[in-house]
Amino acid sequence: STTKPTKNGAGEYLELVFEVLEGPYKGRRVWERLTLKHVNDTTVRIARGNLSAICRAVGVLLPKDSCELHYLPMLVKVACKKRDDSDELTNSVKGYKKREGAASSPLMATAPVAGTGKPASPPWKRT
Repeated sequence: STTKPTKNGAGEYLELVFEVLEGPYKGRRVWERLTLKHVNDTTVRIARGNLSAICRAVGVLLPKDSCELHYLPMLVKVACKKRDDSDELTNSVKGYKKREGAASSPLMATAPVAGTGKPASPPWKRT
């Protein structure tokens, strides 16, 4: 996970990378961006809801840092959608769910992305 500034610099998002651990797509990665600081309250509310779903899915309800979510198995629902700029198909995360029996057979887990370091405070912390 990495915290990055939005394109216009007016906000921040938490970029997460999920890696498929089993099945025909083993080794493939899926990216998700949760915009946790933004002028649009709806955008932030949706991102916080998704982060909450991730936390519930991995059993870490009050993380102090996003690295506490790394390498914990969960199910991630992924759909395909067309990009607006190129009509190319791309993956889109649609939901998160606890993986039953995850300790013996993980399906998906978060993987760290090289980043710029930890933020001074967790990006999901309410201000």
